[in-house]
Amino acid sequence: MTTTSDVTPEQIFRLAQGFMASKHLFAANELGLFEALGEGPATLAGLAARTGLPPRTARISADAMVALGLLERHGDQYANTPIAATFLSGATPADFRPLLRFWDKVSYATWTDLAGALGRGKPAHEVFELDDELVPVVSAGIEAATAGACHALPHVAGLPAGSRVLDIGGGTGSWSVALTEADPSLTATVFELPEVAAVAGERLNSPRITVHTGDLLTDELPAGHNVFLLANVVHYFTPGTNQAILRKIRAAAEPGARLLVADFWTDPTHTQPLAAALMAGEFAVHVNDGDVYSVEEGAAWLGECGWSFGGHLPLAGPISLVTAEAV
Repeated sequence: MTTTSDVTPEQIFRLAQGFMASKHLFAANELGLFEALGEGPATLAGLAARTGLPPRTARISADAMVALGLLERHGDQYANTPIAATFLSGATPADFRPLLRFWDKVSYATWTDLAGALGRGKPAHEVFELDDELVPVVSAGIEAATAGACHALPHVAGLPAGSRVLDIGGGTGSWSVALTEADPSLTATVFELPEVAAVAGERLNSPRITVHTGDLLTDELPAGHNVFLLANVVHYFTPGTNQAILRKIRAAAEPGARLLVADFWTDPTHTQPLAAALMAGEFAVHVNDGDVYSVEEGAAWLGECGWSFGGHLPLAGPISLVTAEAV
C-alpha cells in the first residue's frame, strides 16, 4: 500500500521542466553546436571558436547537451554522441534539424496557448495563417518528421508493381518520391492546395510524379488511379469530415482499389503510443478540428464508407498505416 511518505514530486518536476530541455535542444541546434562537432571533437575553446559563441555560453549549451545525452565529454573534449552525429550534425541524409526548427519557431510559441485552445475548442490561429516566411519552415519540418515513415511505406504497403497512386494532400511530395524510388514502374499524382502544390512543383523533378492542384473537400479527385494514399490528413478533421473524405475517395475508386491511410493512429484509449497522444495537443493548437484517432475508429469509418479494412501496420515512430480495399 502506498503511503504519503512514499510519494514524491519528482515526476512533476521532470515533466514541468521539460520545456527547459526542449529549449536547450532548440538553441543548440540553432547555434550550430552539433554541426561544429561534426568536424570532430573539440575543447570548449575550440567549440566556441567554431560556433562564434562566448566561452561561457558555449559551455552552458554544451554541458546541457551532455546532461541530456546528446553530447559526450571526455576530459576537456566535447563530441557528438552517435544519435547527434546521425540526426543533428547535417552529415547524413537523416536530418532532424528542420524538425527542431519547426518545433522551435512555430510549435513552441503556439503551445503556450494550449490551455486556451483546449478551453475554446479551437486555436487562436490556424497553421494555415502563418506568415509567408514560416511556410518553408513548416514544410521542411513536417517532411523531416515523416521521413522515416515515408521510407518505410513502400516496404510495408506491398503495392503491386506499376501502381498508379493518387497522393491526396501529399504536401511537398515526399511520400510519392519514396514510392516511385522503390518501384521504377510506379507513377504518382500529388493532389494539393495551390500554395503547397506550388512548392511541390518546384521541388519534384521526377517525370513519374505529377502535381494536380485542388481542394480535397470541394474539388473532384483526378481520375485513373488504383491506389489512394491519405498521409497525415486524418488528424486535421472531425470524424464526420473524415468519413466524407473516405466516401469521396471511394466514389473515385474502382472495386479492388487500395487505400493507404498513414497517420498518428492510437490504441482505443488514445493514450498509446505516447508520442501520438501528445501530438493531439499539437493538432489542437494548430487546426480547428485537430485530433488523433484510434485504429478502431478508422476501421469503423472505412466499413461505413465502402471500404474493407485490411489491417494496421507500423511505419516509423508514432506514425502507422491503416490499409483498406474498395468493395
